[in-house]
Amino acid sequence: MWARILRAAVVAAAFSTLAACASLGGGREAPLKPPVVTDPAPIVSGTMRPYQVRGRWYHPKEQPNYDEVGQASWYGSYHHGRSTSTGERFDMNGLTAAHKTLPLPSLVEVTNRANGRRVILRVNDRGPFVDGRIIDLSRGAAEELGLLNQGVGEVRVRYVGRAPRQGGGTPMQRAEAAPARNDAAPSREAGPRPYYEAASAPTPAPAQAPAPQPVPSYAAPAAAYWVQAGAYSDRRGADRVARRLGDRASIQNLDRDGRTLFRVVVGPWPDATAAERARQAVIARGFSDALLIGG
Repeated sequence: MWARILRAAVVAAAFSTLAACASLGGGREAPLKPPVVTDPAPIVSGTMRPYQVRGRWYHPKEQPNYDEVGQASWYGSYHHGRSTSTGERFDMNGLTAAHKTLPLPSLVEVTNRANGRRVILRVNDRGPFVDGRIIDLSRGAAEELGLLNQGVGEVRVRYVGRAPRQGGGTPMQRAEAAPARNDAAPSREAGPRPYYEAASAPTPAPAQAPAPQPVPSYAAPAAAYWVQAGAYSDRRGADRVARRLGDRASIQNLDRDGRTLFRVVVGPWPDATAAERARQAVIARGFSDALLIGG
């Protein structure tokens, strides 16, 4: 009889141990405790409108239960210092990301399925507009997740909630050691490259205009993508808009029904993803009817 009692006690202890392990988060991808945001940034309303890229419509909305597995890519020096869809400046070394439909700005938890690394990222941009990609990472986020060299990898993305007014990106968990971060802007001539960047001549730094002056007209290359902020009958009004939109803005003359309009465009951009990011940024600056043209 004592033997039966002893065996029963051993079995009960084993089940108790298993239950305890499960309660401690035995699942490799159990959700992390999200950061507490006491003063959330307002959602940028202009980024929540439906929009179209390459004939496909996207409908941004609140998605509190968003949880998706798919491919992630990253973008870096080509966009460094330029406006994101929220109007913030893109810092390629920060922990940020672009998503096609989540609220801007917001926070997501991203897990690299290959190595278990996890980060919390601030979503402040739109993209990627490439089939099969669910999120575009900053260079810093790709480095934290171990995706910098391969360019593309499988991740799990969970919506965390509203973002704080500044920052919010946090490295949360690593399953292996990572190389040291280098916050200096890398040369485009060497090292890892985003999936869309070809090994080509470096992009020259934009020149600063010493004083307001008429913005030069520009003839668009046939294969380029541009963002049209507006078309104006008054050249001086077009000049003011172009200066407001910064160094990538220019003016194209447009003949319509026998009269000349001055079209203010921002670009050129190498692909539809980059151009749509720029369009969302132009919308955030008050030009709600901005259009994607060219390509």
